[in-house]
Amino acid sequence: MMKLHEVALSGNCHKVRLLLSMLGLSYESVAVDLAAGEHHTPAYLALNPFGEVPTLVDGDVAIRDSQAILVYLASCYGGERWWPQDPVRLAGIVGWLSTAANEIAAGPNSLRLHHKWGRSIDVSRAETITRRTLNVIERTLENNRWIAGDDASIADLAVYPYLALSPEGGVELAPYPHILRWFGDIRLLEGYVTMPGMRK
Repeated sequence: MMKLHEVALSGNCHKVRLLLSMLGLSYESVAVDLAAGEHHTPAYLALNPFGEVPTLVDGDVAIRDSQAILVYLASCYGGERWWPQDPVRLAGIVGWLSTAANEIAAGPNSLRLHHKWGRSIDVSRAETITRRTLNVIERTLENNRWIAGDDASIADLAVYPYLALSPEGGVELAPYPHILRWFGDIRLLEGYVTMPGMRK
């Protein structure tokens, strides 16, 4: 059985939980105690040399980084539904995975880390990145139901958690009706699971 080394309040871990559930894959959740430094132990660093969560172990394979795990699961277990072979659609998906790892991490995620856990950040910079990113996504969803095409994809799952959690970072989402509509569509997907800090 696969093992997901994770933290319950991590949006990056949640995006992997979402895909595992939507694919109907059984896995064992292994809680990583960050406060105790478990992510810096030799055993954990052997799986993930950066000492980050999540890490997925599937047999003899250990995959680090949430975006990489989404790609692995989608390509191994999701079929064309989750990992299309059309190069244009695939490039669009990968572009949004990059956005999740960059703009969303530096914007909404950073603000949540600051307001929820007191992480020291450049708040003005994070707010600017957040506004710009939300505006781009709002425009994208104005004429599209999903982030990267006509169907839900791992692009949606990669982008969703930290946007849905962004009110914990002091972000007001009322000005973004298309994003709020998209949240509702994601919650209607078969296999959807929630996490603390998100609306049910």
